[in-house]
Amino acid sequence: QCSPPSSLATRSSSRPLRRRVWPCRIAQHFGIVGNGRQYVLDVNTDEGVIETVHTFDSNDGLYDCAWSEENENHLVSVSGDGSVKIWDLEALENPLKSYAEHQNEAYSVDWNLVGKDTFVTGSWDETVRVWSLEQDKSLRAYEEHTYCVYSTIWSPSDANVFASASGDCSVKIWDVNELHSVQTLKAHDYEILTCDWNKYNDNILVTGSVDKTIRIWDLRAPEQ
Repeated sequence: QCSPPSSLATRSSSRPLRRRVWPCRIAQHFGIVGNGRQYVLDVNTDEGVIETVHTFDSNDGLYDCAWSEENENHLVSVSGDGSVKIWDLEALENPLKSYAEHQNEAYSVDWNLVGKDTFVTGSWDETVRVWSLEQDKSLRAYEEHTYCVYSTIWSPSDANVFASASGDCSVKIWDVNELHSVQTLKAHDYEILTCDWNKYNDNILVTGSVDKTIRIWDLRAPEQ
């Protein structure tokens, strides 16, 4: 069992089904080397108290996590060893599932807000994969990026559409019904580390890059 990391890289994600309970993943030494731990925290903002309610250990650093939109006791996290792990808060043994298809660090994960039964991961092996807990392997791998994939996120209003951002300076829009990306944006001149949808307008996307800029895109007219 690993000890609490001394140098932490953290990310938390709000829980859709149970109030005040947040997941937070960590990696020793900023994810360069060492173990990881998935925390589940009860955050009482009224009293200013944070309580640890669950912990799950991994052999490598954890880079991202997301709650299931289908089952409030399920949580997914992605690891520096490329694995994708499903944790069950009510199970005696964890992880519930562990997938090992990514060949390098698995860096990003997001659960389908609309379809609820699938999630998407991005990896430094340059691939994006879509998964379902009902299957023992990924549903599909997408291999158009030419450098690390740093961010993957589902559309807030379309169960079939998601976006990915990569160190190849592009953002790609995907539809699970298509074999190839449906749109590619040359969004920055340097690596893109993150992207997100406008929750109220699914034509609007925002990107952040190591070029120190944040850019907002209208997918209907990306050249403007």
